[in-house]
Amino acid sequence: MTAVLGESVAQALCADWAEQAHTLPRAAPGRAPADTPLRELSHWAASLRPQHIPCRVLKLAASQVLSQIASIRAGLQHPLGRKLVAAFGHPMQRDPRQAAGVFAALGSWLNLDDTAYAGHLSNSTVAVPLAFAYARGLDGLSLLTAVVAANECAARITASATLGPLRGQSAVHTHLAGAVAGRLHSDRASASLFENAFGLAFAMPNWPLMRAFLASDARLFNTFTPVRTAMDACDAAYAGLRGAPDIMEHSDGFLARFATVPLPQAVAKGLGRRWHTDTLSFKMHPGGPGIDAAVDCAAEIHRELGALRPRDVAEVVVEASLYTLFAGERAARYVTGPGSPLGALVLDVPYPVATTLLTGEFSVDDFSSPAVDDLDRWALAKRIRLEHDTEMTRELFLSDAPFGEAVREAGDSAVPWLRGFGGDELVDLVGALQADDRDFSRSTKATGARVTVRLTDGRTISRTRLIPVGAAGPETRADHAALVREKFLSVGGSHEVADTVGGLHRMRPQAVRRWIETAFLD
Repeated sequence: MTAVLGESVAQALCADWAEQAHTLPRAAPGRAPADTPLRELSHWAASLRPQHIPCRVLKLAASQVLSQIASIRAGLQHPLGRKLVAAFGHPMQRDPRQAAGVFAALGSWLNLDDTAYAGHLSNSTVAVPLAFAYARGLDGLSLLTAVVAANECAARITASATLGPLRGQSAVHTHLAGAVAGRLHSDRASASLFENAFGLAFAMPNWPLMRAFLASDARLFNTFTPVRTAMDACDAAYAGLRGAPDIMEHSDGFLARFATVPLPQAVAKGLGRRWHTDTLSFKMHPGGPGIDAAVDCAAEIHRELGALRPRDVAEVVVEASLYTLFAGERAARYVTGPGSPLGALVLDVPYPVATTLLTGEFSVDDFSSPAVDDLDRWALAKRIRLEHDTEMTRELFLSDAPFGEAVREAGDSAVPWLRGFGGDELVDLVGALQADDRDFSRSTKATGARVTVRLTDGRTISRTRLIPVGAAGPETRADHAALVREKFLSVGGSHEVADTVGGLHRMRPQAVRRWIETAFLD
């Protein structure tokens, strides 16, 4: 039923869009002279209108909005989310700047947020347009266009620093760009306001400390803080303060500090032709990089074997790429059983795999009591070990996200970064990659895993998945509407909201307001 619904939504959106586009001017968004990449990006974003965006991209944005609302709802339901609301207010509050920060924080810290090439975009690129659409009375098409504008700005700026020391959720500078673009496009601000707000926001970009990120509740601030900074930058730009237009590429600028291999050309590359929104991956399970495919495999094994007990299992081997192993090893230092800090637990691999093998699923409830105190889960987690699969690492770098396109863009200059990430073995494994100017419409994210369970009775069962459920690839391009509907309903979202997201582009301002209220105010 959900697959049919997703198909009908897609067809309706394309048909509606074709009819509406017929009456709208077709001129491309304005492009400034290529003075600086940031100036060119600002002019393009300020003049972006719905008729400039392919309908497949608008459909992805609609799914992205519903998916991120599900992530925010999940954050609201967790005890730490309720503490955040006690400190800073419910996201449905009068001040959209404060609401944007709360939306961003609630949707990010359980790692249920959606990603793209490059960055964990939705924490700002959906959160901020949602807050301002509600406060400013935007119609649905304006909301979706603001989300796409924010995606494209945030993804390009993140891509320019992808080959650097910060990646994934630690690359919080993503949200300086996403929040500035999301707010200013909602306001229909001028190109000069975009340029100055970007320049001011990136004057003092945030750099998280891993100790706090993994060992404390400070993880809740990994998007809250940069979104707040971006709101201040927008206010300052409105008041007439100016930012440096060359803050990205200058020798004393952002990329000089945040990129091992700077890619300033990525900031404005292919504007209006290659859509980073096409690279969206939708998170169907909470948790860090690489756990998705492992959880998908564990769920398949559970369906075949039924309920397991820890004493039934001799060993579980999870084979994955270097990316998964890197994150898992960082988290493992802090994950010691019940009471482990949540910041580390969401990056751990053994705990979600053990939980899924025992229960058949993995959800946000598994990150709080009583589930997280279950000793059987921890007993099985101790029998799980990670191994590197070289072919999965190679497939990872052949994908666009999270690194492949950046490595292709850098060419031979990427070698030092590759060596720092995985040694000479990785350099040899990846080989020579060159930019091919692909347009992302066939984008993939191959963060694969193989889970092998060896039982004490001598049986062995193994499952492999190269592209996780919901990750960028052909299956997700076909089924994203159905997938995010399932995600939204799984966190208690209403059928009314899920069943009408396909018509979001047709909603008038008052209907958008009611839709957002229904999504959050149970």
